[in-house]
Amino acid sequence: MEKSVLYIVNPISGNARKKRAIVSLLRGKGCNLRFTSCAGDAVDIARNASEDTIVAVGGDGTVNEVARGIAGTGKTLGIIPCGSGDGLARHLGIRGRFSRMVSIIEEGHTAALDWGTIDGKPFFSVCGVGLDAIVSERFARAGKRGLETYVKEALATWKDFKPDHYIITVDGVRIETDAVLITVGNSSQWGNGAKITPLARTDDGLLDVSIVKMFKDLEIPALVTELMTGTINRNKHVICLKGKEITIERNNAGPCHFDGDFTDGGKTVEIRLQSDPLRVIVPSSYRCAQ
Repeated sequence: MEKSVLYIVNPISGNARKKRAIVSLLRGKGCNLRFTSCAGDAVDIARNASEDTIVAVGGDGTVNEVARGIAGTGKTLGIIPCGSGDGLARHLGIRGRFSRMVSIIEEGHTAALDWGTIDGKPFFSVCGVGLDAIVSERFARAGKRGLETYVKEALATWKDFKPDHYIITVDGVRIETDAVLITVGNSSQWGNGAKITPLARTDDGLLDVSIVKMFKDLEIPALVTELMTGTINRNKHVICLKGKEITIERNNAGPCHFDGDFTDGGKTVEIRLQSDPLRVIVPSSYRCAQ
């Protein structure tokens, strides 16, 4: 029996021209569309939908909301990325022409999608604390999206940045160190191809942890190159671990980030892998974890 599909569109995420193009394509194919009107709207629409497959048309934040809405329902998640970074979609190989991405949805190949929580808030791609969380907060308040704005806010944050002291416990393994940032990845990247947890798999039943210790300004070009080539795990300033239960203790409360959004966090942050993975539509070429 053919499965029913609902496309949930965030009308304000990403490039407006691209959004008009994908909406026009979907309408031309007679697809069932719903548009969000405010933050959190996609959660309710997805949760209450009668369709079997719910497709998020937007950025990582929209994907997060749709995935939250269908977690535990048995519905399948689809993604058509239209955001600023699109980290989860890029990890899954969902990119290219919109016609190709719609074809991926129609073909319906699926894989398991692990997910976790950071202080009880669900995430499906990456989360963390430190420099990138501060940048995420500044980026959200900047009023303008895109890679250029993110880089601008990152450079401004780095100018006066001082690392915090952390105690990180991953499945009972304890590490104490000063760190620039700590990222926990279910997928491999923040977005735009920047692979901060390059060994992560979305279907292996584990979360990947990258602890980035302090580095010098002269080392930034090499770090950026390693981020973009998926080799940052080899850097001498980076500690990589895998696990299901992660506790981060720090001297100072501050922001946390999850799937492109941010939230206020305390001195202790609890990150947990959940036991009920979703199903997500992926390209037929996607390689599942062994």
